[in-house]
Amino acid sequence: MEMQQVRYFLALARTLNFTRAAEQANVSQPALTRAIQQLEHELGGPLFHRERANTHLSELGRMMLPYLEQIQAQTEAAKQQARAAKKLENVALKIGVMCTIGPALIADLIVKFRMAHPNVELEVTEEGSTELMEMLSKGDLHLALFGLPEGPDVRFHGLPLFQERFVLAIPPDHPLAAKNVISCRDTHEQPYVSRANCEIFDVARRQLREAGVRWNKVFSSERDDWVQGMIKAGLGIGFFPELSVTDPGLVTRRLIDPEFVRTIMLVTVRGRPHSPAVGAFVQAARAFKWPTGTLDPVPAPAEDAGDELPVAG
Repeated sequence: MEMQQVRYFLALARTLNFTRAAEQANVSQPALTRAIQQLEHELGGPLFHRERANTHLSELGRMMLPYLEQIQAQTEAAKQQARAAKKLENVALKIGVMCTIGPALIADLIVKFRMAHPNVELEVTEEGSTELMEMLSKGDLHLALFGLPEGPDVRFHGLPLFQERFVLAIPPDHPLAAKNVISCRDTHEQPYVSRANCEIFDVARRQLREAGVRWNKVFSSERDDWVQGMIKAGLGIGFFPELSVTDPGLVTRRLIDPEFVRTIMLVTVRGRPHSPAVGAFVQAARAFKWPTGTLDPVPAPAEDAGDELPVAG
């Protein structure tokens, strides 16, 4: 069954006249007649009784009429939705954000995107990097923001957005607060308040141990506000991305020897065609003026020569 057969049938059902139906359908009468005959052959019986001055629906035609009307209505609805999606109207955009990226980092981007595209329904999900990659691969997310020390695996494409250093977070009266820059060796045997979701800590711990540095973990929590509260209370030092330290009662100091930096990326599934809404968000993220910390800026990440995303029409 072809859509033009459905369209011709409905025109004839309305007019009950082959000449007028052909005019409404903008087709020749012989072409309309052939299409109706083909449809009758497919459905197994006459759809109209053709009498000299009394063309009318057969019993089979009356049975088929609501189904074919529904087919045409659904087809028109699908076309309208496709046109709306192309215009970024009444479409959903599902974004994942790694849980260690504070909302303050992306809030302004989200607000600006919503102002520019008010008819795009944004849905933001906060998860760990493993969960985000699984959701991306299944199609439950259109794109995600996260940063891993080793970068995403080959299934994904990462567009670098900005970099930030990991810093030592300490209360102002801590002995190390007198230094502007702290060597990791100066932190050896310090009590450590752990962020349970720190995506880089396994890599950092390995490098610290290679440098002969060990931290003594005294507290761990998935909640950054608890971790920062314990640091402020003097329980131990903290290891944070600079822009994730939100408690004004803490100070941050640059760590060196070694230094740790993360690159925040906009990640999509490699080779998957993406909607115009995804393309619009990528453009907004690339044009956005990302916040910077108080330390010397990290050199901007090199542009990826293959960072263009395929966009579905």
